[in-house]
Amino acid sequence: MTTRLTHPSSVLALAFLAVIGTGTGLLMLPVSHAAGEGAPWLAALFTATSAVCVTGLAVVDTGSYWSGFGQAVILGLFQLGGFGMMTSATLLGLLVNRQMRLRSKLLLQAETHSLGLGDVRSVAKLVLIVTFAVEAVAALLLGARFALGYGMDWREALWQGVFHAVSAFNNAGFSTWSDSVVRFVHDAWVLGPLMVAIVVGGLGFPVLHELIGLRRRRQVRSIHTVLTLWGTIFLIVAGTVALLLAESGNKATLGALDWPTRVLAAAFTSVSARTAGFNAVDIGGLTVESLNLHYLLMFIGGGSAGTAGGVKVTTFFVLLLVVWNEIRGHQDVEFQGRRISTAVQRQALAILVLSAGAIVLATLTLVPMTSLPYEKVLFEVISAFATVGLSTGITAELPPAGQFVLVLLMFAGRVGVVTLAAAMAVNHTRRGYRFPEEKPIVG
Repeated sequence: MTTRLTHPSSVLALAFLAVIGTGTGLLMLPVSHAAGEGAPWLAALFTATSAVCVTGLAVVDTGSYWSGFGQAVILGLFQLGGFGMMTSATLLGLLVNRQMRLRSKLLLQAETHSLGLGDVRSVAKLVLIVTFAVEAVAALLLGARFALGYGMDWREALWQGVFHAVSAFNNAGFSTWSDSVVRFVHDAWVLGPLMVAIVVGGLGFPVLHELIGLRRRRQVRSIHTVLTLWGTIFLIVAGTVALLLAESGNKATLGALDWPTRVLAAAFTSVSARTAGFNAVDIGGLTVESLNLHYLLMFIGGGSAGTAGGVKVTTFFVLLLVVWNEIRGHQDVEFQGRRISTAVQRQALAILVLSAGAIVLATLTLVPMTSLPYEKVLFEVISAFATVGLSTGITAELPPAGQFVLVLLMFAGRVGVVTLAAAMAVNHTRRGYRFPEEKPIVG
């Protein structure tokens, strides 16, 4: 029992539960409510889970329902959730003691997915530096734009800048405005910094760690970084083009915009669809084709060990490489002169199948609870599990039991996949024997 409770994946899950519980309690305080009343436990639990799991789904309007204190609590929760509970704890210990015990390194490695224990210290420092550097720059740019371009008081402008910069970098999707960032759809000075923060946070810290080290190595070495970078670029560009094709004739979304704004809005929507959760157009007004595109983009998500959710870019493209090499008749899965291990292939397949199974099960559970359209329920389920936070506007319309299902999905999507990957990576055992090989007929 002790071993199970002290396993890194178990500690991660318990840490997230503890922060969600603390956040729920704080949000239930009268001081957190705009009207000075205690929030219902389900609204507080849903909001706290959504914040810690950096999702962004909400059953109440963030800007009008919660007080300034409540909004600050929410900001703190998605900062902790994105930064990583174990990363935060280990960095604090590093700053105090200047030393990292082996157990702390193992815990941090489970959260950051760093490739070896020797990388953990540098990755941990990078997490801190990159997080606050990107958030600070984005906050200043946004704050200045809000003050100079929209006439906000500097204090209010800087608060809005900080809130949305932190939300963007952590791929949380929370906004103090009821229409998210639809009001800024024409403004590249607002959407631009948000997109950059979203992409940087979603790449993953191991990728950023290697990119920063390019001055010494002069080339990207790991397949993980190559797959993440090129996969991210491909998904953003393909998503933008697909949205332009599907929505340019839709007056409810892109069709009402001039072409420069249309391209900007399509690019922002493509970036945000892979777990950021902000929307610059009305998601409820998307065509069926665009909803189907969102299913795929949300499910794939961002890079491993970053602030994004989903099954991860590398998981998806590793499985594509498996299919491609199988079609070509290769015995091994090869990419850029290297062989991808069988263990990684099995992990990717397990994550994909279990994630898809969770989405199917949750959808089958939710559909009988409501008379809402099936495609909107499925959108909500994928958005919750992939910790995206985009919604067609039905979150608050779901019954309490349905909202609780989304709470479980958000937790499973943020913590479950991470702990599953960590458990599979740690629990490899070597047997001294192998069974006879059998080849069942497939296909």
